[in-house]
Amino acid sequence: MAPRTPVVLGLVLLAAVGVAAFHFWSVRPQAVRAPEPVADAAAATALPPDPLRSGAPDPVPRPAAGEPPDAGGSGRASGQIVVDVSGKVRRPGVRRLPAGSRVADALDAAGGVRAGTDMTGLNRARLLMDGEQVVVGQPSGPPVSGAAGGGPAGTDGPGGATGGSGPSAPLSLNTATAEQLETLPGVGPVLAQHMLDYRAENNGFRSVDELRQVSGIGDRRFAELQPLVRP
Repeated sequence: MAPRTPVVLGLVLLAAVGVAAFHFWSVRPQAVRAPEPVADAAAATALPPDPLRSGAPDPVPRPAAGEPPDAGGSGRASGQIVVDVSGKVRRPGVRRLPAGSRVADALDAAGGVRAGTDMTGLNRARLLMDGEQVVVGQPSGPPVSGAAGGGPAGTDGPGGATGGSGPSAPLSLNTATAEQLETLPGVGPVLAQHMLDYRAENNGFRSVDELRQVSGIGDRRFAELQPLVRP
């Protein structure tokens, strides 16, 4: 063996040992430090307030239970109602009144009733509804007549024809009884009861046009009743 051979083998062995030691050191298991928990105060300031969390302020006002949402800010949201006062009053027109007002309050807001106006059939103690129309002293509609000479309704005219049935003055839909409603042309006990049921379910008639919503009243029947009734 040459004298240089043991030296070369020793260098190769040392290199192999060095490579093995480096490999072992690089793959050794290392301890990993757990991250520090974020403080609750810092998390609270970083996150926006949750409006659904108990105790948090609600940025959007919400209606109370059972109260319908009021879009557009109508009078109902501010505790007011809007009514239309027409007829024989000093200042007819649309009036804004506090919720819970009565017909008498609407008449006062319209300047009062003109002198000599017939107030028969107008319930001034009735509660008003939003969007209601109050008609004061509406003139009598044309009499229902079948007489050729224009005699009074229900009597024989000069031509000998008998007049049709019906009240001589407009009948109030909000105060009439079933017997009074049956005096209208084409209204029997069943239809009169339908009108009373609608009045009870909707807190009264706000206009004559609501008769179209009563079961049993079509366009032809409505045309006959329109000049003979009022709210």
